Amino acid sequence: MTRPAQRRELAEKAVATKGVSIALACRAFGVSETCFRYSPKRDEENEMIADLLVGLTNVHKTWGFGLCFLHLRNVKGHVWNHKRVHRIYCELELNLRIKPRRRLKREKPEELAVPEAPNLVWSMDFMADRLADGRQFRLLNVLDDFNREGLGIEVDFSLPAERVVRSLNQIIEWRGKPLAIRVV
Repeated sequence: MTRPAQRRELAEKAVATKGVSIALACRAFGVSETCFRYSPKRDEENEMIADLLVGLTNVHKTWGFGLCFLHLRNVKGHVWNHKRVHRIYCELELNLRIKPRRRLKREKPEELAVPEAPNLVWSMDFMADRLADGRQFRLLNVLDDFNREGLGIEVDFSLPAERVVRSLNQIIEWRGKPLAIRVV
């Protein structure tokens, strides 16, 4: 079995060398006359489309096919069919671009240094748990990092910011102000 393009070439040879009519050659090789007379789009134009698409995707890395096609149609004024542009877009494998993940590059945290004296660095942390009836309660723990002494524990169903500030101020009045408070 031969492909339609091969049958068309055979029909063209028959018309050129044997002097057969186009209609007879097309019937003999099973090719429609429209297929015989069809002239494909120029390769130069396809290359121009490919160059424009590659340029657009290099400049605008987040643009997909839709935005590229709309730019070519509305801004540049080209009247190419969207199917043709999409075919070239896929042949260039521009449709396989994967959007890179935005990851935060963080430096490795330094190991926690143990302070040399009490009351230099405190640690503050929130915890939560549930009662037997399903109600949730929260805990605010404040510890001294030197000797792991518990400086304060605040427990309630809700701990708004004003309450946290009031608790820290009470501990500061009792122990003095630390150099740093670490929030875990």
